[in-house]
Amino acid sequence: MTRQLITFGIDNKLLGVDIMAIREIRAWTPTTAIPHAPPFVRGVVNLRGTVLPVMDLSQRLGWGAIEPTQRHVIIVLQIDRQLHGLIVDSVNDIVTIEESEMQTPPDLGQPDAERYVEGLIAVEDRMAMVLDLKCMAIAAAPMPLATAA
Repeated sequence: MTRQLITFGIDNKLLGVDIMAIREIRAWTPTTAIPHAPPFVRGVVNLRGTVLPVMDLSQRLGWGAIEPTQRHVIIVLQIDRQLHGLIVDSVNDIVTIEESEMQTPPDLGQPDAERYVEGLIAVEDRMAMVLDLKCMAIAAAPMPLATAA
């Protein structure tokens, strides 16, 4: 079975998501911070009257926070019934893959890192990480433990 992915970059890393989840790609716009949001949630933006939470995908994946500039873009995607924005460096291309071409991520002894990656695919001479969008959802983020006062 074939599948289409949109590929994009963060730093020098190549990632991809299922094209059917993409709603739009928009230029970077500053976000409004939300109190007590997880650290990877950069804030929210107004998307034609809808509040769109925007996450720093680099920070969500454990690669450190990025400082967005005008060259960054926000990929708006739908996970379940909610829209989410992902800050990425650039959008590259649409690729068509065979499901059988996707390889299982290697066991690196870090279950948190591997849970976000559905698989790996070869795109030209590079490997791209295909993200598991259900694990990427902001609502799926582990909540911090309450501390006793």
